[in-house]
Amino acid sequence: MQVNEFFKAAGSKRNRQVVCADGFKMSVQAFAGGYCTPRKDGAEKYTSVEVGYPSEAEELLMEWAEEPDKPTQTVYGYVPVQVVTNVIAKHGGIVDGEIPKGVAPIPANFVADE
Repeated sequence: MQVNEFFKAAGSKRNRQVVCADGFKMSVQAFAGGYCTPRKDGAEKYTSVEVGYPSEAEELLMEWAEEPDKPTQTVYGYVPVQVVTNVIAKHGGIVDGEIPKGVAPIPANFVADE
C-alpha cells in the first residue's frame, strides 16, 4: 500500500510533501494514527510529528529513524517540532508543501540572524 492510499484508508488528511529551497523534500504529518504528540486529528498544536521519506539522508533526523540503514525509505516517529523547524531552516525554508501546527512555517526567503 502506498503512502497516499494509507492516509485515504485511515481517513486522515495528508499534508503535501514539504519542498525546501535547496530541493530537500520530506513528508511531515500529524494525525490520530501517526507517530506524533498529541495523537489526534486537528490538534491546536503538535509537539512532535511524523517525518517520512526524506529525499536525502538528514543527520538532524537520524535519531528518530525506524530504519537508519535506509534513511530515505523510512519513517521518523515522534520528531520534536523544533528539530523539524531546524531541518527546514537548514535547507533554506519552505517553497511548497504543508506542515502541522507547531512546526514553524519558515518561508524560503527568510533571513536568519547571524
